[in-house]
Amino acid sequence: MHEVHEHRLKRLQMRSMRRGIKEMDLILSAYAEARLPQMDDAGLTLYDQMLNENDHDLYLWVSGQADAPAEYAALVTDIRGQLAEARG
Repeated sequence: MHEVHEHRLKRLQMRSMRRGIKEMDLILSAYAEARLPQMDDAGLTLYDQMLNENDHDLYLWVSGQADAPAEYAALVTDIRGQLAEARG
């Protein structure tokens, strides 16, 4: 079954906001709002897969305390860049 693009965006935005670790809620909800609407299907699929990863691991990757797996490296770099942009 194919998910309607707008529904997929809303679902991913909700998953970004309700992570379990407040820091990841804030980081990923801001990222989702800023970047997801411009992503193609492949980008959304990769982001969706990354959201299945453990929050503690995601935080370590985004904060630079650990290297992200190769499949997520570019996405994590983009999240870091968006976070830096948002900070000013």
